[in-house]
Amino acid sequence: MPIQCQHKLHPLDRESFGRLSYEAYADVLSIREELGRFFDEKHYKRALAMKRSDVLVEVPLQLTHKEFSKTYYLDALLAGGGILEFKAAERTVPQHRAQLLHYLILTELHHGLLINVRPERVTREYVNNAMTGSERRVFQIRRLPQNSTPGVEPFVQALNELLQDWGTGLELSAYEEALTCFLGGTEEVVRPTIVRTASGEIGTQTLRFINPETAFKLTSLETATQQASFAKHAQKLVNHLDIEALLWTNIARRQVTIQLIHHQQ
Repeated sequence: MPIQCQHKLHPLDRESFGRLSYEAYADVLSIREELGRFFDEKHYKRALAMKRSDVLVEVPLQLTHKEFSKTYYLDALLAGGGILEFKAAERTVPQHRAQLLHYLILTELHHGLLINVRPERVTREYVNNAMTGSERRVFQIRRLPQNSTPGVEPFVQALNELLQDWGTGLELSAYEEALTCFLGGTEEVVRPTIVRTASGEIGTQTLRFINPETAFKLTSLETATQQASFAKHAQKLVNHLDIEALLWTNIARRQVTIQLIHHQQ
């Protein structure tokens, strides 16, 4: 199995998770009342685990593929079947929701609760996962016309094997780190390149490369509008860097699209 958790997981149904998470949230409110709102998030979740026997905190979750391995830590596992994700931020942002969904997908659990203890009033938001592992492994790879650029074939093969193993829908950083490993490692793949304007050099930008002149970039854009906007700005990116092309790979849930964006004078 590519995903391993040292604790046995059993998904909670909506009613059970709703009841238990309501109770846990009430305990969080009590803890926040005692501690105030300026501590790090770890203190609130650890206090909750001391208060409730059905809460485990900082639960390791290992994601592997061949020789690559990455460990994540669930903030809090509720009754072995739901996830509580804690934040201590001025406001909740989409990245927080995406992180919780990522953990739900990894564990194939259905329900999670995002709790932000920093605002004047503690906030909560439910996040649900309806996708199974088998459903996430059903996808098509679409390669738009491109020439025989060195490094493309090893990249596509590594990506396909990775998606067959993990499925789509995970955080892009997981795929990026794994691909970096299989394409030669950080020292070989990740490097800065010069940024130029009409007036001259203005600095460097760090990218990941499949060959010395071709970088790669992953996205997870679901709509045509989002993809068109990215393509427009990616072209500007390429035009102002000392590279020949960018291999853009969009990992949507059902379709993976791979295309080269060439430098234009």
